[in-house]
Amino acid sequence: MSSRTDDRKFQRVTRRELLKLTPVLALGAFAVPRVQEPLLKAGLGFSDWVSAGLFRTGHRAPTFVDSDLTPFDKFPINGYDVEDPGVDLNTWTLNVGGAVQRPGAYTLAQVQALPKITQNTRHICVEGWDVIGNFGGARLSEFLAMIGADPTARFLSVDCADDYYESLDMATAMHPQSLLCYEMYGQPLTRKHGAPLRLSIPTKIGYKQAKYLTNLKVSHVLERAGYWEDQGYSEFYGL
Repeated sequence: MSSRTDDRKFQRVTRRELLKLTPVLALGAFAVPRVQEPLLKAGLGFSDWVSAGLFRTGHRAPTFVDSDLTPFDKFPINGYDVEDPGVDLNTWTLNVGGAVQRPGAYTLAQVQALPKITQNTRHICVEGWDVIGNFGGARLSEFLAMIGADPTARFLSVDCADDYYESLDMATAMHPQSLLCYEMYGQPLTRKHGAPLRLSIPTKIGYKQAKYLTNLKVSHVLERAGYWEDQGYSEFYGL
């Protein structure tokens, strides 16, 4: 009888000690170079999967009153390569392709013909700063309806004049606050802020909000996630 009791005590102690050692073992695994990258990718993938599962198109990012706005001249200029890639604003078009009924080149006037939405939302940069800005443009969902985007498609990807590229899951693209933005603070976008057209996605981190848009593609399979994502950053990064 005493032997069986001792065995049960030993098993409980062993399980308890193993649980204590789990964080140490995990840290030890990260110290092995060949498993570091797979572990990090698996962790990011799991985080993105959970975030995507929690995302709801009916849940809006916070909005603010005009008195909360960061002054326009204090809104940081944050670029991937150059502050102004030299877009010809007179001849610019957005080239649309992929799983859409009406592919082709769309002018800024066609985007502006859609109902304009203005909103005061927070822009959060992965570098650690955030500001509240005023953004105006067309709902991305209404533009997708105009071009006849396949409702079963899973992704939207964009290319930019400065060679930056980015993607969105379709649920985010269809969110009512996701904009094809052509105005800030009631004025046309400046070149440094992404003229003539950029993404404004207040439910996402700043690097998802690409500037200087030139191409937009709707697809069922994502060919590349984004400039920073392809270097190990989160693909979903919801706020």
